[in-house]
Amino acid sequence: MIAITGTTGQLGQLVIKELLKTVTASDLVAIVRNPAKAQALSEQGVTVRQADYNDEAALTAALAGVEKLLLISSSEVGQRATQHQNVINAAAAAGVKFIAYTSLLHADTSPLGLHVEHVATENALAQSGISYALLRNGWYTENYLASAPPALEHGVFIGAAGEGKIASATRADYAAAAAKVISEEGHAGKVYELAGDEAYTLSQLAAELSKQSGKNVAYQNLSEADFAAALKGVGLPDGLAEMLADSDAGASKGGLFDDSHTLSALIGRPTTSLAESVKAAL
Repeated sequence: MIAITGTTGQLGQLVIKELLKTVTASDLVAIVRNPAKAQALSEQGVTVRQADYNDEAALTAALAGVEKLLLISSSEVGQRATQHQNVINAAAAAGVKFIAYTSLLHADTSPLGLHVEHVATENALAQSGISYALLRNGWYTENYLASAPPALEHGVFIGAAGEGKIASATRADYAAAAAKVISEEGHAGKVYELAGDEAYTLSQLAAELSKQSGKNVAYQNLSEADFAAALKGVGLPDGLAEMLADSDAGASKGGLFDDSHTLSALIGRPTTSLAESVKAAL
């Protein structure tokens, strides 16, 4: 059996959808905090089990009979290292044979502050005695396109990435890779640096928004501190605003760039282009 954590999250839902193309529903276990949100999965024949990243005992019970686990990283930045350790401990106790983990692009050398908890989790996996693969995901294109509506309204796309190249891909692209690695054999011990085929700067993203919308959108580069302040000013929680500003600053140093084309090679198709993503967002 294959278990997936965080299955009602944005990435998790897409992974399950992808897995159901090749794996029998009864061979899948969806581990969720709130089973009510996974009713559609139950109706499709997927086994739904309740557990929280903070509850090692519940996780151990939820992983009973599971051979492979896709550990989708927790969304709670600052608590992730402990939460992921709980999942790894539970997997070991339940006899799980293989774990695939959604880490961060070039986690071991990344300038993004987010890398710290991912590296801690990668180290925990290495010490667990369980076979594993690392899915080092780059940025989601959707992270930037969430800013498209205010950019179109005000004619300005703000950020702190300078002219840093960003090789992002869509959640669906990363989900296809995760589904492949967790459902196939031969991926143990692999480290996949996953990113989009096409890299762009935020100036080029603004130009693509302008081109497709017919509205003039300019990119305005801010300092990391000013960008964080601007995000807080529109209501983002302090921690999230600071994380996004830090990530943009990391992008300016090459932290979100990779040109290995590992992701497209793994999923057997080109990654979704920026133009396609902008079109879908508009």
